[in-house]
This record gives sequence, structure tokens and C-alpha cells, in this order.
Amino acid sequence: MAGDLATAGVLMSRRTLLAGVAGLTAASGFAATPGQAAPDSSAVSIPGNGVYPPGFLWGAATAGHQVEGNNVNSDLWLLENVKSTIFVERSGDAVDHYHRYAQDIALLAALGFNSYRFSIEWSRIEPEPGLFSLAELDHYRRVLACCHEHGIAPVVTFIHVAAPRWFAAAGGWQNSSAPALFARYCERATKHLGDLIAVGCTINEPNIGKLLAQMPGVLDASKIKNMLADAAAACGSGSFVNYIFGDQDRISAGLLRAHAAAAAAIKSAGFDFPVGVTLAMSDDQAVGTDSMRDRWRETLYGDWLRAASHDDFVGVQVYTRSRIGREGPLPNEKGVPVTQVGLEFWPEALGETIRYAYAQTSKPIYVTENGVATEDDSARIQYIDRALAGLERCLKSGIPVKSYIHWSFIDNFEWMLGYRPRLGLVAVDRATQLRTPKPSAHHLGRIAMSSGSRRT
Repeated sequence: MAGDLATAGVLMSRRTLLAGVAGLTAASGFAATPGQAAPDSSAVSIPGNGVYPPGFLWGAATAGHQVEGNNVNSDLWLLENVKSTIFVERSGDAVDHYHRYAQDIALLAALGFNSYRFSIEWSRIEPEPGLFSLAELDHYRRVLACCHEHGIAPVVTFIHVAAPRWFAAAGGWQNSSAPALFARYCERATKHLGDLIAVGCTINEPNIGKLLAQMPGVLDASKIKNMLADAAAACGSGSFVNYIFGDQDRISAGLLRAHAAAAAAIKSAGFDFPVGVTLAMSDDQAVGTDSMRDRWRETLYGDWLRAASHDDFVGVQVYTRSRIGREGPLPNEKGVPVTQVGLEFWPEALGETIRYAYAQTSKPIYVTENGVATEDDSARIQYIDRALAGLERCLKSGIPVKSYIHWSFIDNFEWMLGYRPRLGLVAVDRATQLRTPKPSAHHLGRIAMSSGSRRT
């Protein structure tokens, strides 16, 4: 069962999946049923209160496949374009960040941010096994240099969902050679780019497959099987595996080894920046006296939090809460507003998840993703304020939180759901590629500038 369920994962926004199946049928915009109250905005962040330490990173995030466009050598590009695809639309040009990165980074800086989390694309850098593209490495070096020109600290993720199609066709993370292949790529990339990297994240959300495997009936497994078969046939391979779909026990074991190997390889390049992993997490709340919450956490996070305890930090990525009963996650609580993708509007999840991750690892916490899918930007502002109120309480209690990086910088391609969900601080007209900052972008930027924190 785990294999079939896990195959669904990459085809959906993980922001949907944390709330379960309900997200697929949620209404567009900040959805609330008649009679629901608006989110409470009484708990808001107070800028300039001296809570944020020197060097605190205020930023926003993207992932290469979601914003760059034309990532044609990746496994996801192939999945989007096979006849049996279940993606509602193709990524295509995305928001053309590959060519427009300079104006985007300048905009990020002008809004008041001092960091930018983005991924370098393995499928561009190593389009065929052992063939490394100097042109693509130089492209990412220009992106990094542009960050520094604008006073932006680059937070680099070495893989964010998309992998080279040759890697997927060779068994992906189920291949016993996967850790060595990934480490080789990370070492080569770091040698070329490492002097410009401020923070390094090895793998984005490597625990997401296990999360999905706990949620039966998310998508039609037979359709996914057909899509993967078409992708394998297109590659002349007997299988096609990403870290989301396949045998989750084998994939998780491969990812754990790959993270350890990659972290060591990145460190071996001789540059002095912190290295860690980012995890898909939620505020897991026990419901009832016989809740399986603790077992749920051990299944989803246990191995990874233990691994992170040997890293320089743990990256926390959280959007909502999960109410865990005797048999697993429960439906959204009645009366709580939901977002555009069906998640409960629950900004307080951030502070509680930070506390849990720190208690388990005793490592500095980087908030590498936090945000909300909504057409109503006033709801995004409320979400930010309430989330930051929880983060500030963590700082006041002595937890070493090093960043708040919002997901996402710009409205982008949300995997299987296409371009409908709106998570960005910046809107984009995909016909003209015109960028328009939303009020939330200015709001969070003002908080960043007035927080008293400065990049060191």
C-alpha cells in the first residue's frame, strides 16, 4: 500500500496534503463557510521590539522547477508531458525566473528582505550521468553573486523535489548508488558555488513520502501507475522513481544515507556555511486520550530529527496543524477557516512546531517555509502576524531561531495543482511576466526592516 500511496505525493502540493483529501475540493480563495468568523488578528508581531537577534534572516523562498521554467531534463518535466499525466497543467515557462532572477532579487531586496532561499537544479547541472555543465554552474554563480550585490544571503537547497530524469529512470532513491550519485553532485556544485552560499540545505522535505503513505485514497493509484509506466517507457527503463513514489522504506533509507553523504561532501569542499536538512512538519495535536500522535511523529520525523541532531541546524517547514486521533489524522475542525488548498488556517502552528523540533534536536532552527494559499491577501497578512507572534515567543524563551523565510516569494507552479494556488508575496501575470508585490510583501518587508536585525 505504501508504494501506491507514495506515488501520489509529488503530484500534489504538499501544502494540500498536510490537511488530507479535503484540500482537493476546497473553494478558491480564503474559504470559510457561512457564519465562520474571520481569523483572529489580535496576536500580532511587534516590529522593532529587540527580540530578533543580529543576523536574523528575513526572506522568501522558491524552488527551481516551480519558477525557472523549461526544466526539460528533470523527472517532473517528463511526468507533466506524458500522455497519461495527472498534472492539471504543465510548468512550461513557469514565471521565467531563470532569465529574470536579477530583477526578482532586486525586488526582494527593495521590499526589505535580507535572504533568499532557492534551489539549484540538479537536472540542469548534471543533465547526463557524470556530465556536469559549466554553463549551468556559472548561471547559478551569477544568481548567487546577484544576491550578494543586493545584500541578500543565499540559502541554497541542493534538491527540491525535481531530479534528473536519468536518475529517476535508474531507480531513483531506491538505487543503492543514489547516495553516492547525489553526494557527487553536491560536492561538484559546492566546489563551484560554495564561497557564495550563506546556508546550505541538502534535501527539501525528504520525509514527505512517509507522510503521504499514511493518507489512504489521496489520488487514483491506477492513474499514477499508468503515468509512471509511460515515463519509464519514454526513458527505455523498467521503472521511474522519485523520492515521493516507490517503496517508501527503501526510499527513506536511501535518502537518509544520501543526506549524510551529501552533508559530508558539502563540508569537504572547505567552505564555512551551516548545512542541514529541511523537514515537512505540522503542529501535531493529540485528540482524545488514546491518540496515536506520538507514534505518528516517530513515523514521520523520528529518523530525520535524529539525523538533524548531527547537522548544523534543522529546517522547519510548516503551514498548519494536524489533529491526530486514535487512528491518525482527523478532518478539519468544524468552524475553522480553510485556505485555498483546504488546510486549516492555523498560523499558530509555527511556534509550536519550532518548539517540538528544538526539543528533539537541540539544534538551531531555520524556518525555511511558512505561508498560506489564499487569494485574499489580507488573510496572508493576518497569517504572517500570528505566525511571527509564535516565533517571537520562541525567541524570548531562548530557542535559537535563525530565520523566517516565507513560502513563497512569488506565485508559482504548485506541482499537480498547477498555477491556481496563490502562495506568493508577489503576483505575476504569466502572459507578460509582470511582477506586482502584494500588500503582504510590503507588510512583511516593513517588519523585517524594523525588527532591529541586520545581516552579518
